Amino acid sequence: MIAIGLEGSANKLGVGVISHPAPGKPAQVLSNIRHTFVTPPGEGFLPKDTAKHHRTWVVRLVKEAMTEAGVSINDIDCICYTKGPGMGAPLQSVAVAARMLSLLWQKELVGVNHCVGHIEMGREITGADNPVVLYVSGGNTQVIAYAEQRYRIFGEALDIAVGNCLDRFARTLEISNDPAPGYNIEQLAKKGRALLDLPYAVKGMDCSFSGILASIDILAAELKANPEQRDSITGEVITPADLCFSLQETVFAMLVEITERAMAHVGSNQVLIVGGVGCNERLQDMMGIMARDRGGSVFGMDERFAIDNGIMIAHAGLEAYKTGFTTPLEESTCTQRFRTDEVFVRWRD
Repeated sequence: MIAIGLEGSANKLGVGVISHPAPGKPAQVLSNIRHTFVTPPGEGFLPKDTAKHHRTWVVRLVKEAMTEAGVSINDIDCICYTKGPGMGAPLQSVAVAARMLSLLWQKELVGVNHCVGHIEMGREITGADNPVVLYVSGGNTQVIAYAEQRYRIFGEALDIAVGNCLDRFARTLEISNDPAPGYNIEQLAKKGRALLDLPYAVKGMDCSFSGILASIDILAAELKANPEQRDSITGEVITPADLCFSLQETVFAMLVEITERAMAHVGSNQVLIVGGVGCNERLQDMMGIMARDRGGSVFGMDERFAIDNGIMIAHAGLEAYKTGFTTPLEESTCTQRFRTDEVFVRWRD
C-alpha cells in the first residue's frame, strides 16, 4: 500500500510518499520533499505569511514527490494530511490542498495527529520497541509512553515549548533563521564555556520555559549594554556563545530529568527523541549519559525525519488507514489543539 502525506503545521511544508510492503517488512520511503519558510534575522514567522508560502509551494512539492517516488495517481491508496496541532492558517492551507487532491484523484482522506506522526516515524526508523518518547519541537514539549492503545502524556511544557524558547532567544540575538534558529543556537553553544545561573523550573513531571527565556533575555540585554562583562567564577569575558551554552544546558537538563522519571515509572530502558529539537547533538548526548547509567539506550534521528516532514504523516496515516480509518470530506478540518492522547492507536497491541 502507498500513501502520500502533506505536512504544514508550522513553517515547513513537507510532502512524502511511503510504501508499506508485506507485514513484518520495513516501510519504504519513496520520497521526502520539504521546503521551509525562512524569515529575516530577528523575526518570527506570521501565520498568514506561512500559509501563503504553503499555498505557493504545495502543488510543486506534490509533483516533485510523485516524480521522485516513481508512482502515479493510480498507485496511491490514500492522502494523509496534518489535522493538528499547529498554527491555524498554515494547517488550513494544507487541509485545503489535501481535500483538492482527494476530489481530483478520487482517493480517501486520512487526518493525522502531528505528534503521533513524529512518534510512529521514530519507531519505524529507529526500531525502538516500546520506548518512553521525548517529543520536543517548536510548538510541543511532551514526555509520552504508550499504554492500552493510547500515547499517554506523562509530562509537558506548562507555557511555551522548548523549541519556541530557543527560537525566540535566537530572535533576541538576531541570528539567522536559516536553516533554523535552533540549529544556529546549537552551533553557537558549542563555542560557549561559561555556565551562567538560570532558573531551573521542573514542576513534578512538567516544565516551564518562559521564566528561563525572560532571564536569558535580560542577560543578553546586559551583555549588549556592556560587552566587557566577566563571569564571576572564571573571570573570562562573557560572550553570546556562553548565553546559548547556558540556555541549552539548563533546558536540556530539565528534559532529561522528567524523561528519567517517566522511564522509572513505566519500567522502560529505551528513550526515543522525536521532533525538530531532537536533532540537537547535545540533547542526544545528555540523554545518552542518563540512559547508559540506567542500562538503557537512546534512539534519535537526523534532520530528514526529526524535523517536520511529509513522510511521517504518510506513515502514520497509512497505519491508521490499514485498520479501516478514514476522514470523511465533510470532517476534513484542522485544529490548532489536538492532544496526542486523543488518538486511538488501533494499529498497536
